[in-house]
Amino acid sequence: MAEMILIVDFGSQYTQLIARRVRELNVYCEIHPYNNLPEFNDRIKGVILSGSPCSVREDEAPDIDLQNFNGEIPVLGVCYGAQLIANKNGGFVLPSEIREFGRAKLSSVDTHNELMKEMSINSQVWMSHGDTIAQLPNQFEVIASTPSVEIAAFKVQGQDTYGIQFHPEVTHSVEGKIILRNFVVHICHCSQDWTPDIFVETTVEELKKKLGEEKVILGLSGGVDSSVAAMLIHRAIGKNLHCIFVDNGLLRKNEFHDVLASYRGMGLNVKGVDAKDKFYKALHGVVDPEAKRKAIGKVFIDVFDEEAHNIEGAKWLGQGTIYPDVIESVSVKGPSATIKSHHNVGGLPDYMKLDVVEPLRTLFKDEVRLVGNTLGIDKNILGRHPFPGPGLAIRILSDITPEKISILQEVDHIFIKGLRDRDLYDEVWQAGAMLLPVQSVGVMGDERTYESVVSLRAVSSVDGMTADWSHLPHDFLSDISNEIINKVKGVNRVVYDISSKPPATIEWE
Repeated sequence: MAEMILIVDFGSQYTQLIARRVRELNVYCEIHPYNNLPEFNDRIKGVILSGSPCSVREDEAPDIDLQNFNGEIPVLGVCYGAQLIANKNGGFVLPSEIREFGRAKLSSVDTHNELMKEMSINSQVWMSHGDTIAQLPNQFEVIASTPSVEIAAFKVQGQDTYGIQFHPEVTHSVEGKIILRNFVVHICHCSQDWTPDIFVETTVEELKKKLGEEKVILGLSGGVDSSVAAMLIHRAIGKNLHCIFVDNGLLRKNEFHDVLASYRGMGLNVKGVDAKDKFYKALHGVVDPEAKRKAIGKVFIDVFDEEAHNIEGAKWLGQGTIYPDVIESVSVKGPSATIKSHHNVGGLPDYMKLDVVEPLRTLFKDEVRLVGNTLGIDKNILGRHPFPGPGLAIRILSDITPEKISILQEVDHIFIKGLRDRDLYDEVWQAGAMLLPVQSVGVMGDERTYESVVSLRAVSSVDGMTADWSHLPHDFLSDISNEIINKVKGVNRVVYDISSKPPATIEWE
């Protein structure tokens, strides 16, 4: 098993970013809630304590027993984590006189200290805390300061235990990667050998041992996650993997046939199932987006279960669950509040007596793409924008009819094709069109029209957790708008969504 860094999650919004930065160093890490830590073993080379929205001064503040690793395993406390270390060792943590949030400059840095090597004076860091460490315990020493925060970073003498009151994982901390590299590589002595090639090699071997000669069924979506999961399992068990690709009638134009052909070209054992009518029937008259999701999910499971029964001896269900889904399902405060019910962690109905195999459950989305590249998966699949599980149903902001789906498919096709033709597709994280429950007056020739409005949406992002609207060229948007209005009967107005996430979401529903 690979060596790892343990990240203890106290509820910070930045915890996943810490993990991503560590992974970028080719070092494996895992996030675990402070109240559900794994057993400590030789795999764990170091511990990072995350930030938190809480204060260590609160009675019910998140807490852990530092004796589990104090002095034995290197520890880096970030913000709340640093304050927790100081507080539990006799230091004083008090409310900041001025809330410390935003950019700051390191006015002094002990570059002789292992954590601070190669850091620059006046290096910009990102503060985000309402408390501050007012006094350090005995045997603690200051190793960095800002003009307003004397104890910006500290070390415990005689131990590889450190604390910093800023966030090195965010891009606003310009040299934050240096600190994380110093901790993970130079202090924890991690070997930086966790690469996509190694992941593929070890995962395929583990799948061979786990699955043996047993059959696995897997529902393909045409997206990156299910495709990469399928290829990993295929590498391990070959034709014993049975893939099912369901046409729910809510895919993009020509997507079912095009993607099905790509899968067969990859050597996968895949069956295409046309179930459009079943989905349309279940969605008839449904307007609420959560009700749409539930209706689609139920029909998909029914169709999938029916097909699975035709595969004699199937023991396993393969899923494309990725690490953010897993983290959200075991978060510090329990599963996150329902924003949308499409994650597939723990989503298997009781009557489907199959064990679940999830070969991607330790990977972030960008890592999935790197693994897919190692597996030689078609770049047209790996480079595809994310597409919602419920498909166009949640991009039609009203009840679903075949006519509305056809209109939106044509609009979406013109938009996506235009992005590709103008070499803009890869500059965008996700793009699509929404059919609004609004009609507007228009003029075409000598006739007045009263037709639908569509909104185009394109965003830039790294992982979808936050996103900014894509600043597409105005002439491009003008050309696309004209083409849609001229070619798609039923649409006479096109608008462009310039909302960022947060506060808006990427999808409208």
